[in-house]
Amino acid sequence: MKVIIPVAGTGKRLYPHTFTKPKPMVYIAGKPVIGHILDRMIDLEPEEIILVVGYRKEQIISYVDRNYSDIFKITYVEQNHQLGLGHSIYVAKDEVGDSPIMITLGDMIFKAGYLDFYQKHFKNGNCAGSIGVWEVDVPEKYGIVELDEECISKMVEKPKEPTSNLGIAGVYFLKEPSVLFDILEKMVNEHTENEIQLTDALQGMVSNDHRLKHFYVSSWYDCGHSTSLLETNKVLLDESHEKKQRMGLPEIQATGSCVTKECNCNLNTKDSVIIEPVSIGNGVIITNSVIGPHVSIADNSNIDGSIVANSIIGSSSSIKSVNLWSSIIGDDVNVNGKHNSFNIGDASSIEL
Repeated sequence: MKVIIPVAGTGKRLYPHTFTKPKPMVYIAGKPVIGHILDRMIDLEPEEIILVVGYRKEQIISYVDRNYSDIFKITYVEQNHQLGLGHSIYVAKDEVGDSPIMITLGDMIFKAGYLDFYQKHFKNGNCAGSIGVWEVDVPEKYGIVELDEECISKMVEKPKEPTSNLGIAGVYFLKEPSVLFDILEKMVNEHTENEIQLTDALQGMVSNDHRLKHFYVSSWYDCGHSTSLLETNKVLLDESHEKKQRMGLPEIQATGSCVTKECNCNLNTKDSVIIEPVSIGNGVIITNSVIGPHVSIADNSNIDGSIVANSIIGSSSSIKSVNLWSSIIGDDVNVNGKHNSFNIGDASSIEL
């Protein structure tokens, strides 16, 4: 089985962080989003991973080649024009050949691994494919699935009057992808102004009596906008911390002027407190600060005289004399606060 991951989009919902990097390269819980996705794919052992790249593609290619080329066979296909998710899958047609495929989105991190999803698809038995779903509160914002007993009877992208609350979770299995590619090719040839939606192409399969079934996805983490990014960072750090505790690994300690020798992140601290769970990259310097909980700091950043919690700090950034809560700081950023002097009387209340 081959895997297609579309990662070509500009990630407008994550501006300004995606002005200089593609959405899958946004840093979260110790590594870029695409790293978390590929980590969860190792147990699946796919025949090949096809990354559909476009916007600032060189960053994705460089990171993936450096960290995953010895684990997976990886192929890059370029989507030159942003014509929708369906089109991004279509451009991978020649690389897929006759192999069964799994499609998963480049901005969704699932709690379960992809092997678990494949096993659910396998248990569906005789069908053309399986689609992951879960119950959503606002179905108007999702691709929606309607069921007829065990098979999917209808699929609609962002319906104005939804008749189901089963949202498409962003992971798909197809046994004979040539059927899907034939439908997508027709849609591409007839394309006018609207985006080419994968949901519409899958509905074309249903309309032509190809049996698609479903499986339930328990938890997904949306990395598509800043609010969900911070929540995902929190969840992933909690998971990592629980795993570390189960394995009996030591926590990061920062007392006085040193860190325990077991810490392998090349962290330099002085007179600081670190509250797990956190993720701290290489070459980070922390001085006179309180860090955590739920903080991710990328490589070579400097934190001085600050309190940082529930935040993401990019690489080579400098944070000085500020209190940060629920903040996302990019790469090479300089945030420098200033100390204030107060003369405050009794029974006062001040918010800064």
